[in-house]
Formats: sequence, C-alpha cells, structure tokens
Amino acid sequence: MTQGSLAHTTFTQPERIRNFCIIAHIDHGKSTLADRMLQLTGVVDSRSMRAQYLDRMDIERERGITIKSQNVRLPWAVTNDAGVKEDFILHLIDTPGHVDFTYEVSRSLAACEGAVLLVDAAQGIEAQTLANLYLALENNLTIIPVLNKIDLPAAQPERYAAELAHIIGCDPSEVLHVSGKTGQGVEALLDRVVANIPHPVGDSDAPARAMIFDSVYDIYRGVITYVRVVDGKIRPREKILMMSTKTTHELLEVGVISPEPVPTKGLGVGEVGYIITGVKDVRQSRVGDTITSSVNGATETLGAYQDPQPMVYSGLFPLDGSDFPLLRDALDKLRLNDAALTYEPESSTALGFGYRCGYLGLLHLEITRDRLEREFGLDLISTAPSVVYRVTMDDGSEHVVTNPSDWPGGKIAHVHEPIVKCTIISPSEYIGAIMELCQTRRGTMGGMDYLSETRVELRYTMPLAEIIFDFFDALKSRTRGYASLDYEEIGTEEGDLVKVDILLQGEPVDAFSAIVHKTNAYAYGVSMTEKLHKLIPRQQFEVPIQAAIGARVIARESIRAMRKDVLAKCYGGDISRKRKLLEKQKEGKKRMKMVGRVEVPQEAFIAALSTDAPTGKEAKK
Repeated sequence: MTQGSLAHTTFTQPERIRNFCIIAHIDHGKSTLADRMLQLTGVVDSRSMRAQYLDRMDIERERGITIKSQNVRLPWAVTNDAGVKEDFILHLIDTPGHVDFTYEVSRSLAACEGAVLLVDAAQGIEAQTLANLYLALENNLTIIPVLNKIDLPAAQPERYAAELAHIIGCDPSEVLHVSGKTGQGVEALLDRVVANIPHPVGDSDAPARAMIFDSVYDIYRGVITYVRVVDGKIRPREKILMMSTKTTHELLEVGVISPEPVPTKGLGVGEVGYIITGVKDVRQSRVGDTITSSVNGATETLGAYQDPQPMVYSGLFPLDGSDFPLLRDALDKLRLNDAALTYEPESSTALGFGYRCGYLGLLHLEITRDRLEREFGLDLISTAPSVVYRVTMDDGSEHVVTNPSDWPGGKIAHVHEPIVKCTIISPSEYIGAIMELCQTRRGTMGGMDYLSETRVELRYTMPLAEIIFDFFDALKSRTRGYASLDYEEIGTEEGDLVKVDILLQGEPVDAFSAIVHKTNAYAYGVSMTEKLHKLIPRQQFEVPIQAAIGARVIARESIRAMRKDVLAKCYGGDISRKRKLLEKQKEGKKRMKMVGRVEVPQEAFIAALSTDAPTGKEAKK
C-alpha cells in the first residue's frame, strides 16, 4: 500500500486505528525494526531512507541509542477472510531502552493499546526487557512477543522463544521471528498488530479530550505538542483549554507525523498527532495535561502522569559566569522536551552561580549536559553526583540533603539513604563474580532464579549511592559484557554515612565535598587529595590539602612552595649571612601564608570533578 491512501485523511474511524509501541532492552533492534516498518508501509522511500530514521538528535545517532520516544503514522492494508483488502492506520511509537529513560517509555505506553516486546535472538531476555514488560502489563496493554535478529549466526530462536513464552505465559509457537535488518517476518508482524491489538475506544460526539504525552520547542514555531485524542475531535482554528493551567490558546496547526509533520484538517478519536498554538512559554504545555475545547469543554481530566522523582542530583555551572541567564533559558526549553529533568538555582563559592539539577540516573545527567552544550552552545562544569539523604538530628529536626554543602552541623542521630532493588540477568558461570561485586557495594541478596539452564536472574537490595558511579561498568567487566542491569527505587534505609570535606590551607572547598559511607571515607579522602596535589599549581607558599570528617583530618598532601634562590649571589663567606637571608625568606613565606589565597584554576575543578581522567575536550576548556 502506498503512502497517501490513508495517511492524511481526516477523522479515521477508531476501528481502523491501531496504536502500539516497541519496547525492548538497549540494542535489541527497536530502531532498526522501525526503519523496516517505515519502508514496508511506503512512508519513506529508498532514496530518503537512512539508518535509525526516527532517531532525530545528533547525540542519538552518534551513541547509537534512542533517548526520545518518536511517533509515526503508518498506512497498512490487510486482506480479510473474504479476500477484500481493508485499510488501517498504525501509530507506532519507538521508545528508548535504557533504564534512565524508563519515564519516556511510561509516557509512550499511556498513548497505546498494545506493545511489541522485542528480544534479541542471540542474547535473550535482559533485565530492561522485564522492566518494560511489567510497565506494559501495568498499563493493560496487549503484548506481542517477537524475536529479532534471527539472521545472526549466533541466533538461538527456539531456545529464547521458549524462555519468552515461559515469562509471558503463551505458547512458543506464538512468538514471531523477524529480522529488522533484512525485513524478514516484518509483514507478518504488522498483520499480527492489526489482528491482536484492540482499536482505541472513545466517544466521537463527546467534548474533545486529548492527552499531551510529549512536547518539543521549535525556535521558529514555539512549542510543538504531541497528543493522543481520547474523545471528540480537535480542529485547526479552534480555541482549546489546557485543563491544569487553565490557559486558552488558538490551534494554529493540527497534523500527523508521517514520518515528517503533515498538516491535516483535524484529529479524531484514537488518533495520535501534533498541535501548534504559537505559545513561546514552555511552562504552559505540561506533559500529562488534558486538552479540551474552551467552549463547552470536558470537565474531567484524563488523569495525569506521575511526576518522576529524581534519583541523582548534580550542580551545573557555566564556565563563564555571564552565561548564567543563557543556562536558565536553555534548561527551561530542555525541560519541555525532558519532563524528568528538575532544577533550582544554586550558588557555590568556588564555581559561582548555577543550578542544582535532578536526574533519573548518570546517563540522563550525561545526556542532559551534552544536549545543553550542543543545542545551546554552553560551556558547563558539573559537580560530583549525589543522591537524596534524610538526616535526623539529636533534637529531632529533619533535613533533606541533596548537596554535600547542605549537610547540617551538630550532633546527628541517624541518616537515611535511598535503597534500590536491582535485577541482574547473566550467564550462570558469572554468579560468583556478581555476588562478590554486590557484597562489596553493600548489597543484600533478595533471591535468585534460573530463567533457563544457562541464564540466571539475581535480585539484590543496594544503596543507590553505590550503583550510580561505576557499578554498571564493574558489572560488565566482571561478566565480559554479558550481564544486564535494571533497578528501581524501593524506599530508604539507615546508613552509617559521613561528610568528607576537602580543605585547602584550612578552608573547605564546597565543590569537592562528598557524602560517603564511613568505610569508604578514607579511600575518598586519599584519592581526592592525591588528585588535587597533581592538579593545583605551586604557589608562593606551602599549601596543605586535607580531607577531614568534621574536625578530624583523615588524609593530607602538601604542595611545596615555589622558592627563589636567595643564596645565588653568596660565594663562600660566613655561614651566618646565608642563614640570615634564609630566615628572612622564611619570615616572608610565613607572612604570605597568613594573607595569601590558594589559586585553583578552572581546569583543576573540571579534572577533579570528572569521574575519570580529563579528556582532551575538557582540557581545552
């Protein structure tokens, strides 16, 4: 069927619509399968086709991962039992696979009735596959199990089909076998989508109600809002009401993505598309909000999404202090496209004015900083990530600490830290290495199940602070890359935590402070003092670098003073003259140490706060 026969008609009957998404673990072929669907349905011709067509951002194409969910409208024809061709509209939403972008997946699921659960036929079920499956089941979606990459030499479709069928509770023969690379089995998959996934249900005569499930900011057109219509119809030039903010706007354009934006005469029940109101204020288009007509509109909302709770906090500061207003505007615009990002102003004596940002994980932090630098031309420095602690004092007062500089002084009764439930899936020969790693990170084993003879699922309860840095890297290196990890927050637990301050000549530098477990405090203090000893240039006077817990110093390094050779002109003669010159120099150094301040170059901050060695890019900054 060719593009245009159904792609741009108005108000398609709900019975002819199928809304579905593709969910899977990272690198199991979601975007490649979506590419074949675009080609097969004819919405993208072979000349315009490129790999990962729906990954629009440069950063997605470079890293080979999906960060933003993308929706596209596909025409598809199916021959019924009577031999008559019936036309359908498929709305496909391609979702990310990484645990940090689970929130993107949950928003996409709310706009669908079904999900294609994709599993790599060479790797089998991974931790994030299960997490996304449970998300889909919570949303009561129809699941279509699919094995991808069956063309690979290492593929074991029979083995993994049995594994998949066991988890979902279906027959192995019901698991479809496809290849996103060659296109094998994709037609049968689209036919299965039409046959199995229920059509959207809604009242076309009721007042219009549409849910916002994503938005982007366009510098020329303002806010572009992606919606799923549940009841009624929305048309261009109508006045609409945003039900949470109570603001009204005129619809300048209504359209569908096929796969580029195409204006239409409106959207009906079950249809997924975009609207443009010309609004420039990014706060007026909230994800999860319900849109209705401003005249005789609906009174009940569709039920908002739960706002995601940040799991990791880090400060973002512009290298040039005059860029602070630009950073504020950039964060406002980025938050429209990334509803999981939170931020509030913060100041640091070492780094100036910036923002304390909340993220869903370390990759989310990295991607956010990268996008701010690429899309808005900012040079940024981010402080070491930390999680949210709840500190109770002896007098019963409670403090919420997201930044080491907020750590309260005085007698602390106890500290609670966030705890996560980790699911690790790995070949069974690596069980010992995984257990050892988890125990060194203060993990408590919650159970172990064999998915098959050779693959095992381990469940651990661990402090979030132990896994946000390099736990995933350590897990991959110990299992030769075969293990997969998923985690979810399950509450808080009391921990023996302390704040380690880094002092330069007796003065604490807030940017280098950290909250760590008591057993790791000495190691952190030694590594930070050694790092700064190499990075801070020599001064005119000796500079002690100390790591301290309260008033107790636990590690120290000293940067030796630069010295002028005051004896250069003394050729022989009485020793007392030389001693007098050295004593005079010593007095001068002592006086300078009392009034001098330690100069810490920006490069030293960047290198010390990066989790690994500074890259060439950072060194240039």
